[in-house]
Amino acid sequence: MVRWLIGFVVALAIGAGAWFVFKSDRSASTDEVVTLSVHHFLSPASDAHRLLIEPWAQRLQEQSGGRIKVEIFPAMALGGKPSELYRQVRDGTADVVWTLTGYTPGVFPRAEVFELPSVHQGSAQVTTQAIQDRFDLIAEDFAQVHPLLIHVHAGNALQMIDRRVTHPRDLAGLKLRTPSRTGVWLIEALKAEPVAMPVPELPQALAKRVVDGALIPFQIMRPFRLQEVVGVSVEGAGAERFGTSVYMFAMNKERYEALPRDLQQIIDANSGAALAQQLGDTWDRVESAGKDLQRQSGGEIIEFDGEAMQRFQEIAQQVVDRWIDESRSEGIDGAGLVSAARAAIVSAAGQ
Repeated sequence: MVRWLIGFVVALAIGAGAWFVFKSDRSASTDEVVTLSVHHFLSPASDAHRLLIEPWAQRLQEQSGGRIKVEIFPAMALGGKPSELYRQVRDGTADVVWTLTGYTPGVFPRAEVFELPSVHQGSAQVTTQAIQDRFDLIAEDFAQVHPLLIHVHAGNALQMIDRRVTHPRDLAGLKLRTPSRTGVWLIEALKAEPVAMPVPELPQALAKRVVDGALIPFQIMRPFRLQEVVGVSVEGAGAERFGTSVYMFAMNKERYEALPRDLQQIIDANSGAALAQQLGDTWDRVESAGKDLQRQSGGEIIEFDGEAMQRFQEIAQQVVDRWIDESRSEGIDGAGLVSAARAAIVSAAGQ
């Protein structure tokens, strides 16, 4: 009887182990289709939708043999405000989001280093590559999500309704749209008045002269038809920009970790460094196309001369110093981050 019981228990254990292995193998190679929702704040005509999110979704579907499907919800179609997108992906309301980190001030204090004026120079490809090369500098900011790509656009130019700006002093007293708190600081240092608003609200704000201009890249021209309301564009000497914006393409952490390993590998192969080079090049190309569109519409593009650029660099350093002081109060080595980010950008530019 004892031997029979022992045999029965052993058989049960073996059976349970075999069932567990079978179940594990099934979960790793299941044919079940996984559907991921992607939420963002721009229209389907936007470059982010057409050139980043749609191709990314198509690659995932193709490389998974149809086991990954992606449903894209542009223009906040799942509800909420652009400022809520980070919370949505962190909490799982959306599986994936693409958003501007500046819409949630204070949440990404380290990542701001790459958007500072005089740190970012003017190439989306170079700064995005620098972020990938030294992601360790900012990784703590994204600990509650699974980052797919942290990137920038080519950088902020001044897009004015009709005011010709040839020197930073020409901006005093004007109302300028800004995308982030570092943009607010820059506008304040320029003695202008910052107005924060999501980019979809900008065309109407310019048309109604709620603002006199905006810190925004040229790539926004086409999807928002800004060339119809922007008469004068301004950039730094040598096409240098007045800071940039950091964007987050990220997935809910728990959703990613629950996927079968082979599907995780497909997502990994379409994340980070694999996306950085391609997207950076794409963003620089659409920036150039936006400048062409502005010229074709009769708009003027002004480039600061040496004296004006020297004055801007002095103002930009005030913003950097303020950021370093703010970072120190939060226990972050802002000076070290600025130095490391600048070195990473120089290195990426030489690759």
